[in-house]
Amino acid sequence: MDRETRVFAESHFRGLRGRLPGGVCPTPDRVDFIETPDSFSYTDFFKGYLLPNVPCVFSSAFTEGWGSRRHWVTPSGKPDFDYLLQNYGDVVVPVANCGVQEYNSNPKEHMHLRDYISYWKDFIQGDYSSPRGCLYLKDWHLCRDFSAEGLFTLPVYFSSDWLNEYWDALDVDDYRFIYMGPTGTWSPFHADIFRSFSWSVNICGRKKWLFFPPGQEEALRDCHGSLPFDVTAPAFLDSRLCPVPKHCSPPLEVTQEAGEMVFVPSGWHHQVHNLEDTISINHNWVNGCNLANMWHFLQQELCAVQREVIMKSCSGINFEEFYHFLKVIAEKRLLLAKEIDPGEVECSERSGLGPQQTIFDICRIAEVLASVVVNPDFQRVDTSMFSPRPEDLLQQLEEVVAATESL
Repeated sequence: MDRETRVFAESHFRGLRGRLPGGVCPTPDRVDFIETPDSFSYTDFFKGYLLPNVPCVFSSAFTEGWGSRRHWVTPSGKPDFDYLLQNYGDVVVPVANCGVQEYNSNPKEHMHLRDYISYWKDFIQGDYSSPRGCLYLKDWHLCRDFSAEGLFTLPVYFSSDWLNEYWDALDVDDYRFIYMGPTGTWSPFHADIFRSFSWSVNICGRKKWLFFPPGQEEALRDCHGSLPFDVTAPAFLDSRLCPVPKHCSPPLEVTQEAGEMVFVPSGWHHQVHNLEDTISINHNWVNGCNLANMWHFLQQELCAVQREVIMKSCSGINFEEFYHFLKVIAEKRLLLAKEIDPGEVECSERSGLGPQQTIFDICRIAEVLASVVVNPDFQRVDTSMFSPRPEDLLQQLEEVVAATESL
């Protein structure tokens, strides 16, 4: 990130005045398709898609050198079951039953990958039908349990990834997933966890995405206030059950081909269908651009459940852990800020995207942390044993912001 981009970003957030955009966002006319890596920079992505929070699709040229596209796929473009069995057959993976609704998701079971591939082959031979149902391998943390070296290269556009940086520091989890499934498998209508961004690359196969901008989902609630499970279901179009979909703009529809990469913005509800036998790599990620969305979401969750003791089980994180998340990222950025040379404006390569990105990150953490420390519900959290205390960390961040304003 260069200084011009950082100033542009700061102007954007000043325009929001510390609040998320209100109301319903209109559905764009189309999703941009990015053709060539050489003519598309990180700044282009940051200004054109990350800050405005709109989706885009990157061509297969961006993933051309990925090992997974060579090793996991046959010459005819199908999943290479033999390679997957040889390398991962004994791994236990989570599998969802797409034909069964459990609340607004699908029930999951665990099985060895070899057993899932055996099912997949039988499903194909049975003309894409099975008495066992339509099973979809979802949320397999392959990168957590195996080296991902050679399988894929993290695109620079998504390299400011605080969510996985945080979990890597704890060494207990991650938000990097593999999805595999036959034609007909799908993911129900949802928005991504913590209102994170996500990216998804089809290693092979094709997907159909249905996108709804933030706020549009409110027009899709039924008479009980519930969001739909399947926006393509005939029952969903029954005005007696769902009286308001006609007031919602049609979804933005995208067909993702093999090798292509989809950027999913923060807070966009979506539904995804596999049009062919498909394997994809997916990451959820948070950074300074959607940190406020994450904080706003957590506050909404607390209001919904009323008690923080329930909050972690509902959203996966509570206020105490959210502060720890901010602290881990903040302390890393404060160390990087010490290495910034005011004369040359250079920074350690550890920052990935340069010193201006470090300054931007610190500014965004400081703004959200300032909101956290005055939040009445957070003030009920016992922070006496926190190190540093939230107020002290905020002061450190604000001092760096003031010292780097001219950089």
